[in-house]
Amino acid sequence: MPVYLLTDDLIFPPVHLATPEGLLAIGGDLSPQRLLLAYQRGIFPWYSEDEPILWWSPDPRLVLYPQELKISRSLRKTIRRGRFKATMDTRFTQVIQACGRTRLINGQGTWITPEMEKAYIHLHRLGYAHSVEIWHDEDLVGGLYGVSLGRCFFGESMFSTMSDSSKVALVALRNHLQQNQFDFIDCQMPTDHLIRLGARKVTRDDFLAELRRSLLRPTLQGPWHLKPRCRA
Repeated sequence: MPVYLLTDDLIFPPVHLATPEGLLAIGGDLSPQRLLLAYQRGIFPWYSEDEPILWWSPDPRLVLYPQELKISRSLRKTIRRGRFKATMDTRFTQVIQACGRTRLINGQGTWITPEMEKAYIHLHRLGYAHSVEIWHDEDLVGGLYGVSLGRCFFGESMFSTMSDSSKVALVALRNHLQQNQFDFIDCQMPTDHLIRLGARKVTRDDFLAELRRSLLRPTLQGPWHLKPRCRA
């Protein structure tokens, strides 16, 4: 199946033209306008540093509904002990850098190229990209980041340098999203780890229908802050 080659025009092909693996288009740029249009259409960029920009719309899609997040007994104990402190949008740059660095340290490879890093920092400054930071004393030990449009959060990556810290970040995000009546977290590609935490596969058609409904609601643009009862 041919893959669409993007031009300078802000346009994407229909997502049903994606390959069986979910690859839809190649090229274009990572401008805020193109990124936001992509997310609105259920498309996201994912590529390595030695590749052109690749745009994906997989089928099935992995989605986590906030009320379905599975919190183990041991994680609940960790949260109750107050070992970690959670904040939001206080260290976005450090979080995205840590996500890329941690994957490289673990030998996983990373799609968070310098170009991607710059693009999402720009989205953060525009109020569309957000981070959760997890602290142990004065050290940043875990976190995650993603993009918010309507009442959908598009999760991009998370990192952890202490046991459970990325899970605590996910709980803090879940609490914040529930407080603000978000519909779901888009987890993009299926992984066993996220499925164990309660995420489930949905068809691309169902995902797009839910996304369209979510985008009818206003975007919470600007810095996010955890309310006291939402702290992990």
